Amino acid sequence: METYTLIVLLLAATIRVATPLLLAALGGMFSERSGVIDLALEGKMLAAAFAAAAVSGVTGSVWLGLGAGIAASVTLALLLGFACITHRGDQVIAAMAVNIMVAGLGPTLALAWFDLGGQTPQLEGHGQRFLELTWPWAERAREIPVPGLLYAELLSGHNLLVYVAAALVPVAAWVLYRTRFGLRLRAVGENPAAVDTAGISVTALRYQAVLVSGVLCGVAGAYLSTAASAGFVRDMTAGKGYLALAALIFGKWRPVPTLGACLLFAFAGALAARLQGVPLPLVGPIPVQFILALPYVLTVLLLAGFVGRAVAPRAAGVPYVKEDRA
Repeated sequence: METYTLIVLLLAATIRVATPLLLAALGGMFSERSGVIDLALEGKMLAAAFAAAAVSGVTGSVWLGLGAGIAASVTLALLLGFACITHRGDQVIAAMAVNIMVAGLGPTLALAWFDLGGQTPQLEGHGQRFLELTWPWAERAREIPVPGLLYAELLSGHNLLVYVAAALVPVAAWVLYRTRFGLRLRAVGENPAAVDTAGISVTALRYQAVLVSGVLCGVAGAYLSTAASAGFVRDMTAGKGYLALAALIFGKWRPVPTLGACLLFAFAGALAARLQGVPLPLVGPIPVQFILALPYVLTVLLLAGFVGRAVAPRAAGVPYVKEDRA
């Protein structure tokens, strides 16, 4: 029974760790499906985490913090779109510039405003944070050996943004494959010239896609600082934006496989946290550095050839130049 409890707790931790990865990956999916490579997932999440924690701490409202996080992420998404869509700049360079800028700007602003060594004040209480939601009879259900613990730990006990992220998977699949917007989005990522010939604005579609990415990355960043943690600290994304991008590639730019990839990477992260300080037979205590690197090693191995060939949208990373018609 103790082993079963540990497994359930590990799965529950996996769900929590997967939430920001899933939100960012779904945002990147819309952007890359339109032909805009979104390496700035990391920077947008980090900016949103800082804005959400700062505004939530000052105003005492986690909803205002969430709005501020989304606004910060959308601003960076528009900046990226302006550079890459309007002015047809290199998408990889522009995205990395955003990541580097935010990595330095967030802690600098936090130090100037709060004088706490580059972090925001600790968030407290229901007003400043997204706290766990307990489903009906969850506490009593723990007494039931198998189904009760599953209900109490896997279904109940998560904050609102976890349930929002789970609901967004079927919504994203419906939008992408069942709506006119999704059809046009997929078309502009494969053959923007054909979309332009049909009288549809390639620029407008790509801006809409990067805005969707900005909103979802904003929610992901707000989750990190106002739900998973109680404030902003330097580099708190810790590469999660890149992991989300890897999950997106591993999932071949489709919502449900991307969810599976996020859960896999999150499971590796949750397992790594559980393994810290645990001695193994004939090995002894596992070095902390190896444990921290485990999720990233798994990512490299999977993307290096243990999965089928992932084919990106054909127009991804290619600026569209409208041809003049005589």
